[in-house]
Amino acid sequence: MNATPFVAVVTGSSSGIGRAMALALASPGSAVMVHARRNRAGAEETAALIRDLGADAHVLLADLADPSSHARLVDEAWNWRGHVDSWVNNAGVDVLTGPAAGWSFPEKLAALWQVDVAATMALSRKIGAQMRERGSGTIINVGWDQAEQGMAGDSGELFAAVKGAVMAFSRSLAASLAPQVRVNCVAPGWIKTKWGDVASQAWQQRAVGESLLGRWGTPEDVAAVVRFLVSPDASFINGQIIPINGGFRHA
Repeated sequence: MNATPFVAVVTGSSSGIGRAMALALASPGSAVMVHARRNRAGAEETAALIRDLGADAHVLLADLADPSSHARLVDEAWNWRGHVDSWVNNAGVDVLTGPAAGWSFPEKLAALWQVDVAATMALSRKIGAQMRERGSGTIINVGWDQAEQGMAGDSGELFAAVKGAVMAFSRSLAASLAPQVRVNCVAPGWIKTKWGDVASQAWQQRAVGESLLGRWGTPEDVAAVVRFLVSPDASFINGQIIPINGGFRHA
């Protein structure tokens, strides 16, 4: 039995894309930490699915909007198995569905900035320093495929600013942590998550129409790329933004 099993952490993994990522990183003998803000039931369900795959799982709740939670999350994750091989910053604020959909633009921006940007940066810098000292590790951040070209409307402006910041930070962090630690960023396009299930027909048509493959992406499409990026097969891929959109179809 491997004395030092592969250990991964996926933030925001109680459902959706995060759950798919956590499952994709689970294999017999590995260990995956599942994080959620407060959805313990969803996180425990993800953990149970991981254990069904023959991996170990641990659940940790932490509100990443609270800066004091960042060091605690990294420390607990590291101390769980004595190291972390791969860290995936997937957690983000949902401002498209639920009560947050009714927030003002400044309220949405403040919430997104706290979690999607500030927490991603803080967690990456702390875990990255520990990985570099250990001599190895991979970090994956989550951007957005349209951040660099722009999309009209409030949501487009919000996510272009927020995810564009994450993408730029990821490139610089890769330079800071090389050669011991690899940092890459996935940039999903139209992925069928909770919002996609309730989106209007116009948005459904747009999502399908803007992909050369003519369909929505799935959480598993994103997870498969993450699994590759943290694997030895991607050992010469670093500081990259990887679009996951089936090929963007320009109007």
